[in-house]
Amino acid sequence: MESNASSETTHRSSAFDIVDLFKSYFQRSIAIIIFLLIWEIAPRIGLVNILFISPPSVIFSSMVDLTLSGELITHTLSSLSRVFIGFGLALLVALPLGFLLGGWFKEFETSVNPLLQVLGQANPFTLFPVFMALLGIGEISKIAIIYWVCQWPILFNTVTGIKNVDPVLIKMARTAGLSKLEMFWKVLLPASLPTVFTGIRMGAGFAFFMLIGSEMIGAHSGLGFMIIKAQGTFQIPKMYAGIVTVALLGIVINYVMLELEKRSVKWKESIVI
Repeated sequence: MESNASSETTHRSSAFDIVDLFKSYFQRSIAIIIFLLIWEIAPRIGLVNILFISPPSVIFSSMVDLTLSGELITHTLSSLSRVFIGFGLALLVALPLGFLLGGWFKEFETSVNPLLQVLGQANPFTLFPVFMALLGIGEISKIAIIYWVCQWPILFNTVTGIKNVDPVLIKMARTAGLSKLEMFWKVLLPASLPTVFTGIRMGAGFAFFMLIGSEMIGAHSGLGFMIIKAQGTFQIPKMYAGIVTVALLGIVINYVMLELEKRSVKWKESIVI
């Protein structure tokens, strides 16, 4: 009897867990569902011009066709290759530079910070003609402008993260006799990681914004090229298919960054009130 009661309790607990999980997903998705329903209905009943606003079902059908033909995959891979190269270069340069400026060369960082802030605030779209003039309209200029916009949030957040490490931790490390290298690996790096990852996620987001703009000028492949070409030839569902693909890629990359941050900063506990 006790075994049966225990089994029944377990089944009820599992059922409640499934219901709670369903409620959680429903609460998170309800706004998106309503938005998609309005988007689907409005063009079909004439609230908006269906020639300019394609319903989600039409866009999804276009994405399927473009995927099956290989066109969407080709443009997506072309865009991702530019993002990964530009973003990767920014990580290789901005992270070490940020650690050095924030941790070991603070006086030099104070001197160059105003210049860095001015360069970081420069509108990258206005600088794009300069990159094109110097590097041409090929792949190098597109990768360079992506690198340019990615490096600043990574650099500034890395410097800030290192500079804002609790001085008590540094004093304790010095008292323990840690060398500078040991202090970096065991104290400065772990303590600054949350701020550093914020900069990395911002850089990844900026990379996609700049990528689409750069591909709309002087490109022969990529999602930005596909979007502007579809708009020019009045292939509206195809244009929206490219836009939705860019949005989905941005969401996926942001999710991956958040997961990496969670795994890298396991010591960081959520504050529960």
